[in-house]
Amino acid sequence: MRELLGYELGVAITGSEEIGITLVITEGFGSIAMAEQTFALLKAREGMKTSINGATQIRAGVVRPEILIPIVPEVAETASEAVDGTAEGILEVGSSVRIIREPYFGKLGRVTELPVELQNLETEARVRVLRVELKDGQQTTLPRSNVEVIEE
Repeated sequence: MRELLGYELGVAITGSEEIGITLVITEGFGSIAMAEQTFALLKAREGMKTSINGATQIRAGVVRPEILIPIVPEVAETASEAVDGTAEGILEVGSSVRIIREPYFGKLGRVTELPVELQNLETEARVRVLRVELKDGQQTTLPRSNVEVIEE
């Protein structure tokens, strides 16, 4: 980035640099595969007018990049047919998740258990955890804060 911008980027809000292009990396950067749902959604909207806001901040008051695509009538009908009354973004048994910390960083899985009791970590912190089955069938227990829900 330094070579492209001519200066160090740092950890402030990014995305407003004057470089003539906005690049939003959803996931799938490096060896992590892009989520199939994200790819399918973007592929289905190929060629449509789109607004992109690349502003990002990773510290307090997290700001994430946005891709805004207007819904045209035929797409809106399909989207409304898909609504089944379930809440999106809620972590529950059966939720699809992506792990956002090592040693399983980038792996996808499905929540199999949400124990109520606090669990001890190696650091001696007591946190809420979840059990997740990874795509390869492996089961692991992680702090709940180490996953993000993938809305399907």
